[in-house]
Amino acid sequence: DINLNSPNKGLLSDAMTDVPVDSAAAARTSAPEGLTLAEEEELRSELAKVEEEIGTLRQVLAAKERHCGELKRKLGLTPLDGLKQNLSKSWHDVQVSNAYVKTSEKLGEWNDKVTQSDFYKKTQETLSQAGQKTSAALSNVEKQNQMKAMDRGSYSIRHSISMPAMRNSATFKSFEDRVGTIKSRVVGSRENSTEGLHSPSGAGDKPPQDNAPF
Repeated sequence: DINLNSPNKGLLSDAMTDVPVDSAAAARTSAPEGLTLAEEEELRSELAKVEEEIGTLRQVLAAKERHCGELKRKLGLTPLDGLKQNLSKSWHDVQVSNAYVKTSEKLGEWNDKVTQSDFYKKTQETLSQAGQKTSAALSNVEKQNQMKAMDRGSYSIRHSISMPAMRNSATFKSFEDRVGTIKSRVVGSRENSTEGLHSPSGAGDKPPQDNAPF
């Protein structure tokens, strides 16, 4: 047993740090059960090769990306064009995915069920009848407005036609003659009164004085 309170505690730890540790042996002790040493070595060798290939592929990918950027720059393509292309490709991938296809099929089934239900058919018939009634009401209003416009037009035509006929009637001519007679009398009386004002009374009875010198 090791006494942790021993004064040689520090010396013991220093001695332990100087002992070399075999990493391979430590790794072998942590290997999964059921593997032989040969199988473990083979798997570790394969893992190292795969990691090396991954590093090489990363370098190749970085070089390809740089070359792709140079080609886009020469063609005048902007990052926005690349973003649009990526979005278009992503949307295409979504459309061909199984989840999208199944969702579209399910929505189509629900649509068929709704359109074939009695409630949907009754609602559609009610809306159709309401639309027909509204169209009929608007048509009646339009016809009434047209009839009113035709009545106003016929009245104006009758009025324009009846005025000359009324002027040529005997009653209108008799009334026009009476008005003309009254007008001539009024004008004549005004002229007589104007002449009386301009000529002084008794001026014609006195002889003119002879102002000849002696």
